Amino acid sequence: MNQALWIGFDGLDAGAVPRHLAPGGIIPFGRNLDPDPERGPGRLKALLDGLQARWGADLPLAVALDQEGGAVSRLKPWVGETPSFRVLSERGGLRACEAWGRLWGTGLGLLGFNVDFAPVADLWTGIEGTGIGSRAASGDPVTVAQAAGAFLHGLESTGVRGCLKHFPGLGGTQVDSHKALPELQDDATIHRNALPFIALSNEDRLIMVAHLKTPATGPLPASLHRKSVAENPWGVRGRFLPDDLEMGGCTDWSWEDRVRLCLEAGHEWLLVCQSEQGIRACSAALAKQPEALRLPALERSLAMRKNLPKPQPGPLDLMAWKAWLEQVRMASDGLMG
Repeated sequence: MNQALWIGFDGLDAGAVPRHLAPGGIIPFGRNLDPDPERGPGRLKALLDGLQARWGADLPLAVALDQEGGAVSRLKPWVGETPSFRVLSERGGLRACEAWGRLWGTGLGLLGFNVDFAPVADLWTGIEGTGIGSRAASGDPVTVAQAAGAFLHGLESTGVRGCLKHFPGLGGTQVDSHKALPELQDDATIHRNALPFIALSNEDRLIMVAHLKTPATGPLPASLHRKSVAENPWGVRGRFLPDDLEMGGCTDWSWEDRVRLCLEAGHEWLLVCQSEQGIRACSAALAKQPEALRLPALERSLAMRKNLPKPQPGPLDLMAWKAWLEQVRMASDGLMG
């Protein structure tokens, strides 16, 4: 049943990753990347190849990264400073958003990824300390929808799937959901935040749901609330997954409650990104759920994996990687120089 989990893990090499985890997806973080720009990329490719061979023999393993550019750039040790989504939108327009989606997709594909947890479709409000900031393209929902759509078009043209986040939108919140549960009370703001997701959703779109309290969710975050996920009032469709279930925005609930509510809400995946202790607790809670609740999520998650590209194993193509790095640096200079 761990096939419904996407997990973070420790280790720079496949041999250091415990075999018993057996998830359906993995999410490397900075702790899994050797920062050495010469050695690191090839080492990451070998790590992902090893885990793909171990856990993706029957179906492609989902291999995801948070690679937005700007403040959230896991590849920063190797690529340096890159423009944020807001810089892309304001200085380069839709052409730059699409081009950078294609750039990130090309580089991620070389390394062995098939999913990018990007783009951000939240609205920018200028409020500090929320964890969003320049990750958002604009404060205007039409501009955000156009920028996110262009980025997705470029990214997915490379075979790497994108993911809209953080539905129904964190614009206007005052706290960072990594640390605590943010809240919005104004229905007009909540609806405005949802507009980019309404514009870009479809049945096959990956959509990450925020830990966000609204009047409609009662005491729960939207991520754990069915009428904010599968039965959301805007008719937003997609393949839903909650933001990391170890984040401060949802840790007031027990693991059993988090897992049960996620399944009831209609999520296809459960994200546990920070600790093996969390993975074990989530897995144990999942095993306790009735089959009628577990199996639909498992079936949907397996169906998605059937359509994921399986990266080609083998050493990193160093010539292609170096050519890609030069493209990234030239594109960065063009917008940030």
